[in-house]
Order: sequence, then C-alpha cells, then structure tokens
Amino acid sequence: MSFQLISILTEPIKLTGKDQNVIQISDQLVKKLQFNKHRTINISIGRKTIPALVKTKDIPEDTVYFSEDLLKSFYLPIRPHKFHATVLPEIQTLKLGPIVALLTDSIEIKNEGPYFRSIHLFCEELQQGISENGGFFYVFSYDQFLSQGYYLENGKWTAAQLPVPDVIYNRVHSRALEYKIEFKHFREKVNQLLIPFFNDRFLSKWEVYEHLKGIRSLEAYLPKTKLFSKDHFYEMAQLYDTLFLKPIHGSQGRNIIKISRDLETHYSLETSMKTAPAEKSGTFTLDELFQRIKPLIQNRIYIIQQGISLMTCQTSSMDFRVLCHQNLDNIWRVTSTVARIAGEQEFVSNLARGGTLTRPLTALRSCMNNKNALEVLALMKELALETASIISRNSSSIIGELGIDIGVDQEEKPWLIEVNSKPSKNFENDLSKIRPSAKAIIQFCTILAFETAVIKEDI
Repeated sequence: MSFQLISILTEPIKLTGKDQNVIQISDQLVKKLQFNKHRTINISIGRKTIPALVKTKDIPEDTVYFSEDLLKSFYLPIRPHKFHATVLPEIQTLKLGPIVALLTDSIEIKNEGPYFRSIHLFCEELQQGISENGGFFYVFSYDQFLSQGYYLENGKWTAAQLPVPDVIYNRVHSRALEYKIEFKHFREKVNQLLIPFFNDRFLSKWEVYEHLKGIRSLEAYLPKTKLFSKDHFYEMAQLYDTLFLKPIHGSQGRNIIKISRDLETHYSLETSMKTAPAEKSGTFTLDELFQRIKPLIQNRIYIIQQGISLMTCQTSSMDFRVLCHQNLDNIWRVTSTVARIAGEQEFVSNLARGGTLTRPLTALRSCMNNKNALEVLALMKELALETASIISRNSSSIIGELGIDIGVDQEEKPWLIEVNSKPSKNFENDLSKIRPSAKAIIQFCTILAFETAVIKEDI
C-alpha cells in the first residue's frame, strides 16, 4: 500500500446554522492527520466531497464529531460509524471509507423487509465484518443504482438513498442479465464514475480452458477439452471411456450430459437436466447417441471434456472446491477448501443438486493414507493458486475471488475441473463468525477503495 490507514469513529451531533459543516476533532488527531486548526479541509465519503471547517475539542483521540446535517449530505444514516481514513495532502482531503455495495438480482420484498435469498446470510456476515473493521455496507439492484439500497439497522434491512459506493462487489446470479441492454447501461454508468467493480461477470468454461491450456505447469492437470461439434464429439468419444458435455455458460451443475462407453461401440448417457432423467436410459451407437444429444443441447454452446475416473466416497462422486482470494498485496491465497459429495443418483457434486460437504482431509483419508492425503491437499491448493493467478492476470477486469473445482483420480492425481467467478457462499462451515473468505473480501474492498482515491489524487 502507498498510503496509511487509521481507524476513526464518526459521532453525530446537532449543530445549526454556519456550524453545519464543522467537524470537531481532538488536538492529537489534528497532529496525526497533519491538519491545521480552524482550517477548511475536504471530507470525502463514497464519491462525494464536502468542505468542512476543522475545530478542536476535548474528545477521544480517534473520534470525529459530524453534524447530523453533514451526515445527511453524505446520505449516511444518523448514527456512529467506524471508518478507515487516510489523508490526501495534495488536495487537502480526509478520505473516509470504504463504502462497499453488493450488487444482486436476488431481492425479494417480504413483510419483514428485503430478503436476498441464497446470499442473505452472507450479506449479514459482510455487514457485520465491515462495520466492525471500518466502513459502510449496503445491498442494491442495478435498476435502483444511485437511488436506493438496503442497509442493516437494528437487525432489519432498511431502504434508503445511500452514498455512491467506493467499490461494487458483483453477486448477480443470472448470466442472462449480464447481457441485457439495461444492465450494460448500468455498467457504463459505473465506469463513468470510475468505481471499481470486481468479479464483473461470469467466466465461460471455454474462456478458462483457453487461458490455462498453454501453461506448462498446469497442462498435465487439465482434462482434454474441445468445443462441441460432430467431429469433435466422435473424436473424443473414441478416445475416452467417459465424457462430460457442459454448457460454456452453465453453473450449479445444471444441463450437464455424461457419456459413458459401456461396450466397444455402445454408449449410455446421463443428464442433470430438468427435462431429462438423471438415470441411465439405455445404450446407443455413436450415431444414435449424437442424434439423441442434439435436441438436448439445442442451440447452446457446449464443451466436451475428458471424463476422469475420480475417487468416490461410498460410491458417490466426489470433488473439492478451493476458494481463493486476493489479499492486501494483490497476492492470491486459499481461504477455504471443502470436499463435495454428490447426492444420491447424481453425478455432479454441486450443493444445488443435493451434494453434501465434508472436510477435505477426511475425504482424502478415506481413500489414501495420511501422508498422501496431506501431499494431495497441498498440491490442490498450489494448483488452485496458480490457476487463480493466471485467470486474473489474463482478465481485462478486476477479479477478487475464484472458486476452483478439483477432482482427484484413482491414482491420487488432482485434475482442474472448473473455475467459478461467482462461487457459492453456502458451502463453508460456521456462519456464526466472520469467515476467512468474508474477511478477504472486506480487505480487498478496502484496498480497492483507497487505492482508487489515491490514484485520483495523483491524476
């Protein structure tokens, strides 16, 4: 970091008339911030800057008294707020923040207030972590950007006009929404305001494979993958006993087709589609199989991926989700790893398809000795970190977190299966405290917010 952050508590007080834009601080804080008494400075919160007169008062060292009217001008609730702060000396500005906004398309309005569906508890977790760490957090939908968001007050999410955020964390669930013209207009507005917007879109499976396939250190851990076509399908079906056909824009284990060679020239298929049975449904020649697959795929773009004979847990399919985040030094680190066990009669392990979780070492030790389990887990984390680093390095946008799905075959070799830019928030244990993954998001938002402020000062 090229700047220093200090912790400041803002306390609202009632001031009237010409004192409305006065801030009261202690002599010690004036010295720490290197401000002059009785001098006007700029206060910056979110994307708004307001001049305020500095007056000293015998109050706790790291407390700043704000007039209620000044807080209203920043569209902040009238209550104490803990913020990080830095001084931008070139423009005589005290920057307070971060103002973090989470974007979602999953807002339901109920009698008790808004409900954010699968990420509701995660939003509460982020709010708690940010308020304790320093900053202000709210949730919004793209069509209400700059007009309304939801912040947590006394255990309830309250609608209000809130500050323009320093950083936006994209948790939109719908791939289709990201292609809508209205959403693109929203993104243009965000870009115009120079707001960092991270994990801005879903990654396609083919895009990920293209980034990784030329990396020598990862090549041996990548299943062979091709775009679906008749020629590629026939070629891959004759090379491998098992294939997976996946939509390049798919998620949560939906619309996947599994092809298995039963005899030398006959194949069976299973699907995770709602409109097709998940169980095996007879055997087919390659020509018959292709004709059966075409209407299932329709006009969607699919990849064909080499099937790996993975380790199982009590006959159920098993893989591992390694969650990775960028830290304060823009270095990727692992924040969580879990084993996912497929549900009954399912060949995908996603929680949305009835999968369950267990500890990674517990799962590995059920298939190998402890020494090998520790070595395989360490290798999985190493592969996940390198994968995350390569994906973010090749991206034109900001990526702060990735979920890397890894399988382990019968010979105890890990395989990179998928990379997710919108990883589930329900697979980690212990929602009673702020999890490492949430702390990593908070740190990433903080650094983005203040780095952007410092860069703007230098322009």
